Amino acid sequence: MYKEELLQKLRRNTREQYDMPKDDIKGIAYDDTVAQFVEASKTVGAQVVMAQAGESLDSIVRRAYPDAKVIASDIAELSIATLNPDTVAEAQDLNGTDVGVVRGQIGVAENGCVWIPQSMKEKAVCFIAEYLVIVLPKSGIVNNMHEAYARIEMPATGLGTFISGPSKTADIEQALVMGAQAARGVTVVITEG
Repeated sequence: MYKEELLQKLRRNTREQYDMPKDDIKGIAYDDTVAQFVEASKTVGAQVVMAQAGESLDSIVRRAYPDAKVIASDIAELSIATLNPDTVAEAQDLNGTDVGVVRGQIGVAENGCVWIPQSMKEKAVCFIAEYLVIVLPKSGIVNNMHEAYARIEMPATGLGTFISGPSKTADIEQALVMGAQAARGVTVVITEG
């Protein structure tokens, strides 16, 4: 009620309206977008693995997290997954996940973040897993956020998120805590494509 009243007052008292300027914003660009993405990812605390030709996703995940017992993923080529976020009854069934493995669509070189569309039933896998592996095609790496937003393809769910490195906070006594709200560690696997 109050919101609508406020909006009506604003409309009544607005004398002139102006169109948004048509500035073509040119974001930052890099000579080597992939190298910049790798550097930015490391700066925010993520590990980056460049997948080698013929190397299986199973071997990459196993090498990065050899002690993981519960691996959650809906990626078909990951045969070592023990839980599928598409088949659990509810999000809390993912509690206790050691490693979550998801697909990223777009990686941003300027800040190391990755757009992850919610293609899985339970997006909690991105936040409840102790460690997160994001599989990102090299062709999905762009220079800046302007380019990223232009390339986002929304999934049927209409949801997605940008993730940049592991969860961290320094709110409590100004001591840096990793994994406070989500994954303690993030590994980005860059694949050809």
